[in-house]
Amino acid sequence: MHEFQDTDGVLFDLDGTLASDGKPLPWAHGLIEKSRGRFAIVTNDAEHTASQIAVLMQAIGIPVPECRIVSAGMEAIRQVAIDMPGARLSMAASKSLQDYATCLGLDVTDIKPDAVLIGRDRAFSYDKIRTLSNAVLAGAQLFVCNPDRTHPGADGSVVPETGALAASVLACTGPVPHHIIGKPQPGLFLAGMALIGSTPARTLMVGDNPETDGKGAAGVGIRFVRVGFEHGDEDWLLQAHPERVGKRDRLSRFD
Repeated sequence: MHEFQDTDGVLFDLDGTLASDGKPLPWAHGLIEKSRGRFAIVTNDAEHTASQIAVLMQAIGIPVPECRIVSAGMEAIRQVAIDMPGARLSMAASKSLQDYATCLGLDVTDIKPDAVLIGRDRAFSYDKIRTLSNAVLAGAQLFVCNPDRTHPGADGSVVPETGALAASVLACTGPVPHHIIGKPQPGLFLAGMALIGSTPARTLMVGDNPETDGKGAAGVGIRFVRVGFEHGDEDWLLQAHPERVGKRDRLSRFD
């Protein structure tokens, strides 16, 4: 595959690129092999830690060390810890990400928080909207793990994502400054390149979504290659031209 030539490192999206509906996609192992071991996974996952994602991938036959996984949830928490060391942080997030924030020295609390962080929180509620909205209106900085509002479930239903939860808070606060960490913002791409020691000109981004993977890669000067099904065939490497893509496999995160 000539797309991998003249490349020092490869960034892979996860959902829809390596896995779908809790199963490896037919081209996943071939893509990883073509990277010659110089790769990182950059995912907008805002619920799981890298270690959890590694376990999930191992279970579907794609062994990837957690040190090669860059996730929006963990990167957002790291950004808070860098910008605001020891801050009081109110979170809409999974227990594992709350524990990670504590490990980085942040004080996870809803009492007069300095910052608010929104991830993919399956226990999100009316009370949580009220708590986070009032914290932001009182001056807490707002961090959103990724802008995705939904992703398609295995049966074609809509699965709410981080962006939908953030939208409910912003509906209450009105337009306020906030930080978005996940793709297409540059943070995950930069972290992935730092992990594998590559530069934009020598890095390839492989993903399925031109709106997140493609635009984000272009924003930092990285070449983008799109994967997907074309007309029902398993043509597993497609250049990033949306008009070439016909019937596509339905995508799903680890649910």
